[in-house]
Amino acid sequence: MATCSRPLFVSASAASSASPSLASLRRLHTVAIVSIWEPCPPLRAASCCFAQTRHCCRRSIKCLASGPSVSRLTWPIKRMLSRYSSLMIVLHSNINRCYQVMSALHQDGTSRHFLSAGFSRVVLGVVLVMSISAASYTTPSSSALTEENLLFLEAWRAVDRAYYDKSFNGQSWFRYRENALRNEPMNTREETYAAIKKMLSTLDDPFTRFLEPEKLKSLRSGTQGALTGVGLSISYPMAINGSPSGVAVMTATPGGPAEKAGILPGDIILAIDNRSTEDMDIYDAAERLQGPEGSSVDLSIRSGANTRHVVLMRQTVTLNPVRSRMCEIPGAKDSSKVGYIKLTTFNQNAAESVREAIKTLRDNNVKSFVLDLRNNSGGLFPEGIQIAKIWMDKGVIVYICDSQGVRDIYEADGADTIAASEPLVVLVNKGTASASEILAGALKDNKRAVVYGEPTYGKGKIQSVFGLSDGSGLAVTVARYETPAHTDIDKVGVMPDRPLPASFPPDEDGFCSCLRDSTAPCNLNAAQLFAKS
Repeated sequence: MATCSRPLFVSASAASSASPSLASLRRLHTVAIVSIWEPCPPLRAASCCFAQTRHCCRRSIKCLASGPSVSRLTWPIKRMLSRYSSLMIVLHSNINRCYQVMSALHQDGTSRHFLSAGFSRVVLGVVLVMSISAASYTTPSSSALTEENLLFLEAWRAVDRAYYDKSFNGQSWFRYRENALRNEPMNTREETYAAIKKMLSTLDDPFTRFLEPEKLKSLRSGTQGALTGVGLSISYPMAINGSPSGVAVMTATPGGPAEKAGILPGDIILAIDNRSTEDMDIYDAAERLQGPEGSSVDLSIRSGANTRHVVLMRQTVTLNPVRSRMCEIPGAKDSSKVGYIKLTTFNQNAAESVREAIKTLRDNNVKSFVLDLRNNSGGLFPEGIQIAKIWMDKGVIVYICDSQGVRDIYEADGADTIAASEPLVVLVNKGTASASEILAGALKDNKRAVVYGEPTYGKGKIQSVFGLSDGSGLAVTVARYETPAHTDIDKVGVMPDRPLPASFPPDEDGFCSCLRDSTAPCNLNAAQLFAKS
């Protein structure tokens, strides 16, 4: 019986036949297609079939690449390559004879369909390509894989399952795995980590990254409400002032070591423990700022035109994501009391903290709100969705998309809403990123709020964290998102409805002062603050 990978060659005797009959014509038809069609073995071959008839099934490329026949492909391929030209000559000659026979049969009123020489060439070409492809994809057996190989495969599978771009930046993800297992050194854990990082770099996605066990632990602690460090939130490179070097300070936690040392939003960290941050990854910088409680870290800080060195003692910092206060505006009728809510991060306490702030402000007869998302670099995606539901009783919050288009829709249904009717203003800037942009985009596109400020950072992708068996992990981009108006904000940001004055203050005390003082350069017209047109 012929196999999927073994071409059937025409014998010399068949080539010398002078007068082919209808029976030999049928045999010739079989010769042309036997390499891709064969009798089905009972039961076992069913899984290899794309299509099955009563007598035969067509084998898939997966079938070609499986089973013991793969290891025996070398000799048949060499034989085909050596005899391909002569084979085509023989087939072409036979088919020419068939034309003559068919012409004679046609004169007798008999007609049959037959294969053209072109189709024969196509069939044999397909068989040749299939055979060579099958030979080139041999996977190491599982028994030959080391513990380091298995860790690499674990990381590969996480990306294979979850990564949002199924073209994997225009490469064969399976082929990369095979080549890496053959060629990348994975004799130690450090070499395996290096191989995983190299694999992720081929995606050209800075947000899909490898996390050593310590980094994964720090990341998880940072979203749970407390961490040991200096109380700084740092931005993505170029997020604050367009500078291509250094790490920008987004916020300093009230009462934390950095705030006590006078470090302000917009300051640039030039070095951490005498190591320059010019080419430092933002996540590496965050890890270096954290450390054991009581340990010190030396920072080189640039504030405007001045540079200074600051030594900070690390301490456990409770990340309270919300600060709020009431601002009373003289002369304003409907909005004489404005509730100001500063949301600094989206950790697991964020939604509940916003809810509590709204209730507290309402107890003080607040009738309108300002939600300040400036310098909020994001955090947990579900918290962003929950906070949007607090302010919206209906409407789309965000579309989750992959390479095939929209795959999921998050909507408000009113179940979690507590402030859907009060006038609302949202403040944003270049430090507003990720989950903050989802929230700002939802409130803007649903006309629930008026957005003031400047275009946001433009991080339109969502990551999930996957733990690996050795305690390390991966942050993988699992989707991109679009705002309710189907705006892809990646690298563009959310566009505000109105600008803020250049001198507008970053904190709640300054905000209230600007609203009260109509002569201040930062003043916003209180009567027009919440107007939507």
